[in-house]
Amino acid sequence: MKKIAIIGAGAAGLTAAYELSKDPSVRVTVYEASDTPGGMCKSLRLWDCTVDAGPHRFFSYDARVNQLWLEVVGRDYKMVNRLTRIYYRKKFFLYPITPFDALQKVGLWTAIRCVCAYMKEKILPTRQDGSFETWVTHRFGKTLYKMFFKTYSEKLWGMDCRDLDDDFASQRIKKLSLTSVIINSFRGGGRNKHKTLVDEFAYPTGGTGSVYQRMADAVVGAGGVIRYNHKIRGIEVENGAATGVLLSDGTVEPYDEVISTMPLTDAVNSLREAPPAIKAKIEKLRYRNTIIVYLKIDKPDLFSDNWLYVHSPDLQMGRITNFRNWAPELYGEHDDTILALEYWCYDEDPLWRQPDETLIRLATDEIRQTGLAAGSRVQDGFVYKIPKSYPTYHRGYKNDVAPVEAYLKTVRRCHFIGRYGAFKYNNQDHSILMGWMLARNLLHGEQYDLWAVNTDYDNYQEGSLITRTGLVTTS
Repeated sequence: MKKIAIIGAGAAGLTAAYELSKDPSVRVTVYEASDTPGGMCKSLRLWDCTVDAGPHRFFSYDARVNQLWLEVVGRDYKMVNRLTRIYYRKKFFLYPITPFDALQKVGLWTAIRCVCAYMKEKILPTRQDGSFETWVTHRFGKTLYKMFFKTYSEKLWGMDCRDLDDDFASQRIKKLSLTSVIINSFRGGGRNKHKTLVDEFAYPTGGTGSVYQRMADAVVGAGGVIRYNHKIRGIEVENGAATGVLLSDGTVEPYDEVISTMPLTDAVNSLREAPPAIKAKIEKLRYRNTIIVYLKIDKPDLFSDNWLYVHSPDLQMGRITNFRNWAPELYGEHDDTILALEYWCYDEDPLWRQPDETLIRLATDEIRQTGLAAGSRVQDGFVYKIPKSYPTYHRGYKNDVAPVEAYLKTVRRCHFIGRYGAFKYNNQDHSILMGWMLARNLLHGEQYDLWAVNTDYDNYQEGSLITRTGLVTTS
């Protein structure tokens, strides 16, 4: 029986474990540092309600991903109409932006400035230097860039947009421009046509984490093992091949294959055979932390958005999720609303070390400043911290990642997947696809390039969509 270790029970790791466990000749052991599955996609029980670790909508055009998701979820999902807005200087703007909504709220003079700045880019385009700032400025104009891109991006990444790589824009907004926004406003009743900003998405009624709990249950049911509260110190490699995992007590557990979803920086630093030049490159890669402050508010109808992007520079929070607006199964008979306010920071930032009481007071004060909880009372708060949740894309980061990737491809029987493990800003569907592909490689000798997932941002495999009635073919 082939023994396979999987480090991390997030979306990528559990998908790989779920698929591998279908083969009776494989024995899977999953090591998870926390006490529950799901990673960044886990759900929590708070105040007798279910909440996620932030807004995790599921959407994919890929038939393989959709079929697997439906196999796990069954009929226990609902289609959620997406409503998201931008909060900017005490005003709420539809997202994606619609010209008429924005014109009404910014005023005629600011609207003229936006158009003039956009036209300037058509005549005298900003020179591209590989930064997020020049990429977005060229696409939208300087005025819109400052209003709707700069502040939020700097909150998320903790760096000046001149130091942020334009690859982030390529991943998230490559097809979006002011021209496309205007065209979309007159087409199909103003419905959004941008592929990454869908108007409707599938959501499991047990919360996003229920998908991965079911995967975990299936792995155990098939004879696999999931060891919770087990933090792995590293990966054992001998003569260019993985031989096992280094446990927290210093002992080594031997395995035939090792799959890592732990932060790439930690994984590479644990490899004794990794050349100094590779470890020097790893030292340049960083992850951003997330702090989520959940507030229980004594009112059911605060606002209708699923989540809001907070662009106002006078507020530290970056995003607000309203779990009342996802699925009724999350809150049941309760009349309260649970909001999740997200803050981002690095390990060395003072915010990361603040006590829970201070963070709850900060979140309570900031939600009151927005007016979103007017006439209501914050009854309780809870703080949830996620270390190393976002791989940061400093300008030129690919020059640091490429040699690391090339080296890791030479390490036999060792595989790196997921947002953490591959240092990629994955959505759920990307990580699920990585896990599925890796299982196919190991079980059937297929040759999927895992490092290529979420790199070709124009290449959506348009084969299917999940709807209320199940899977439908789109091509």
